[in-house]
Amino acid sequence: MNYKRLSETLVTRCQRFGADAAEVYIQTGRTLSIRILNSEIDTIQESSSSGVGFRVIVDGKLGFSHSNDFNRRSLDETIKRAIAFAKLTTPEEHNVLPSDPGITEVEGLYDPEITEVPMERRIEMAKELEAIALRHPRVSMSSGAGFGEGEGEIFIANSHGISKSFKRSSCSLSVSVVSEKGQQRNTGGESCSRRFFADLLPVDEIAATASRRAYELIDPVMVRTQRASVIFDPRVASSLLGGVIRALNGQTVLQGASFLGDSMGEKFASANLTIHDDGTVAKGLSSRPFDGEGFPTGRNTLVENGVVKSFIYNSSAAKRAGTESTGNASRGGFTSLPGIGTHNVWVEPGSYSRNEIIAATERGLLLTGATGQGIDTVSGNYSAGASGFWIENGNIVHPVMGLTIAGSADAILNGIDMMGNDIDMNRSFAAPTFRVAELQIGGS
Repeated sequence: MNYKRLSETLVTRCQRFGADAAEVYIQTGRTLSIRILNSEIDTIQESSSSGVGFRVIVDGKLGFSHSNDFNRRSLDETIKRAIAFAKLTTPEEHNVLPSDPGITEVEGLYDPEITEVPMERRIEMAKELEAIALRHPRVSMSSGAGFGEGEGEIFIANSHGISKSFKRSSCSLSVSVVSEKGQQRNTGGESCSRRFFADLLPVDEIAATASRRAYELIDPVMVRTQRASVIFDPRVASSLLGGVIRALNGQTVLQGASFLGDSMGEKFASANLTIHDDGTVAKGLSSRPFDGEGFPTGRNTLVENGVVKSFIYNSSAAKRAGTESTGNASRGGFTSLPGIGTHNVWVEPGSYSRNEIIAATERGLLLTGATGQGIDTVSGNYSAGASGFWIENGNIVHPVMGLTIAGSADAILNGIDMMGNDIDMNRSFAAPTFRVAELQIGGS
């Protein structure tokens, strides 16, 4: 089926049925999931799906409906339903569709060879991954290993001249194992996701990381409540900085629910902190040539040297704020209206190695696990459950668990005094190791 032509035709049909403006969003996809447990195939699931969502505007009123049936009668009924819904709503001047026909060239979004990998090869990779992780003498059992794969295509057209599409693919390997000692039990896992099958990390590397994480926190030692440095491992960077991103959401700002709502152009964090949102990273897991409503993506600097530089918007929120979309319309699929979300978020690296940051820390916590909501978007307060490793005189001395860390965003973010250089751009939220000079740590 020629979905591009269909999307354009359906826009015209929306207008014929009475829409002043219309958008058609078509999504097709296929997913594969393989799970291995104790060297045996636990499950293999493969599915494909397709569907279309209609967003229409009638006299300034917005309506939406969707269908996974591409029969002409069903499509016409879905369009009419969207128009009927629109007539029941209240007109809003910010109900708009984008009109930018541009498209961003992004390399490495689709691997044409991903479907040619034999099923036996996928299964054997997952089995091998589990087997290697289980070889470590301190690992006692498996929680499972798996291989995942997906590919799909997005088509979007609207009555303002937009007609765009792109293909995407992804694949992943993951494993989780358990280490036990007496009454102690700890689970460690690792995964690797890539756009291209050939870019997946070697299974022995993934397995080694999972095994180490399973046993490295065995025999933790509790520390007293105190103020000390906290070094954030890249895996838990979003525990702190994710709250900053949420506070820069333009809709949240418009609702008065962001602690950064009045901070545009102002310094709120250490000069060591620069954050980008980038939809153009080659082979990036969240890269795409246009956003969820067809606006071209780009690289937006959200924070530069601790200064707020940009909020993120889709077309509707941008209209309400009196500005332009930043290409951040997000979509959960053809069944949902556009929201606001990021693409590949990354923190600009500094000049320190991870070992240099640890060596420079007289006393503190290397945070490798964090639980809780992190920074509260409204108040800016931060709290999290914490686990990791205790540092004394620049050396890791023992693991710690059951701690809490807390403070205000102002104090914590301005306390970032060392930024590492160990960033992994293969993550959708990429940050290097960084240190906060002092935080309240709750212990015994």
